[in-house]
Amino acid sequence: MTFDHDLFVIGGGSGGVRAARIAASEGKARVALAEEYRMGGTCVIRGCVPKKLMVYASEYPGLIEDARAYGWKVADGSFDWGHFRAALDKELNRLEAAYRGGLTNAGVTIHDQRARVVDAHTVELADGQRFRAKHILIATGGRPFVPHFPGSDLAVTSNEIFRMDALPSRVLVVGGGYIASEFACILNGLGVNVTQSYRSEQILRGFDDECRSHIADAMRASGIDIRLHSIVTGLRKTGTGILASFAEGHEAEYDLVLYATGRVPNSDGLGLEEAGVRLGARGEITVDDHSQTSVPSIFAVGDVTDRINLTPVAIREGHAFADTVFKGQPRQADHDLVASAVFTQPEFGTVGLSEEAARAQEPIEVYTARFRPMQTLFAGREDRVLMKLVVSQSSRKVLGCHIVGPAAGEMIQLAAIAVKMGATKEDFDRTVAVHPTMSEELVTMRTPTRRD
Repeated sequence: MTFDHDLFVIGGGSGGVRAARIAASEGKARVALAEEYRMGGTCVIRGCVPKKLMVYASEYPGLIEDARAYGWKVADGSFDWGHFRAALDKELNRLEAAYRGGLTNAGVTIHDQRARVVDAHTVELADGQRFRAKHILIATGGRPFVPHFPGSDLAVTSNEIFRMDALPSRVLVVGGGYIASEFACILNGLGVNVTQSYRSEQILRGFDDECRSHIADAMRASGIDIRLHSIVTGLRKTGTGILASFAEGHEAEYDLVLYATGRVPNSDGLGLEEAGVRLGARGEITVDDHSQTSVPSIFAVGDVTDRINLTPVAIREGHAFADTVFKGQPRQADHDLVASAVFTQPEFGTVGLSEEAARAQEPIEVYTARFRPMQTLFAGREDRVLMKLVVSQSSRKVLGCHIVGPAAGEMIQLAAIAVKMGATKEDFDRTVAVHPTMSEELVTMRTPTRRD
């Protein structure tokens, strides 16, 4: 059988780009990639990168206040959304060009249009061109999900939030996950009046209970109106904004309503089921440990498989696929003990088991430290840091490490190395503290807060 390509990748996000580049440059394969929107995918164009830049922007009011406390003569200023958006667009264009350049330099043929699977070895582009490929990789990621209800078309998602023409004055954020909570904090920091509506008992479901309560308390203290057990039943356009109706029986008007109620795999309209690729209940592509689907020649990586929906995981999956199929080095992406960060204010870094999950598994000890960090304590702010280690009573291994506070994401990356290596509580105890730092608390907690 004659093939036009050894590999055809559908999707130009982090996972697809990594797989294509490794297969072409190091595996010496003939590779093509199709992307219908912009190279870089959710993370680079409408996710992690622009969000983190917005986080930085939203932190400056607090930093300005701190500067005054430290003796600097700093004048108040207003936030210029137009200036920030122009700078953001410039940076995203730079990153997209870098992704595109990496593919081109590796010898990958790029098609800037939508593609779909016809059969086990055939891909069709939107313009009708068809290509035969020995292997096909689906890396189309995920997309925000907005439930259908009266006026749901008036809501925006995280895809649109970076493209606002102007900064709104009043925003309703619907959802309690990390995306909703992050944007509630970002917009609040930029001076927006923010209400966060969530249907359940506490935001950040799935994370450690003590940590998410700590974060929610801090968000409320910063001015965010978090409404729990709250359900939006409808949205209606008015002359001055968007009127939201709630199941609790009240209404309120906002300039913008942001829905962040979950994401779904981006598998619709790709011809997958017709080609014999098995999908799960949410539309996720079912794969084995080597990212192979039910059709042997078709593979899938990243959020479209709904395993761990994080950019670094998609990159690892894409790289492992290329090594296995094109470099003769079979390996699997490791999904165990993956650290993550939630860029709320305060920031949250976590790796391993929550206290609740660990307790359900075995007897544990819990070590916690709560304190005011030196930098903002001096400035008179009421910030509180929470650090937490969850330890197995029998093996003494640290089963979970959780940090809520400034630079938590940076700290958890390093702590994750120790946890991944199987460090015990005594290994942490033997480590000499770096003083004065926040992170020294991780190695100075001696007495369990709870033991059961």
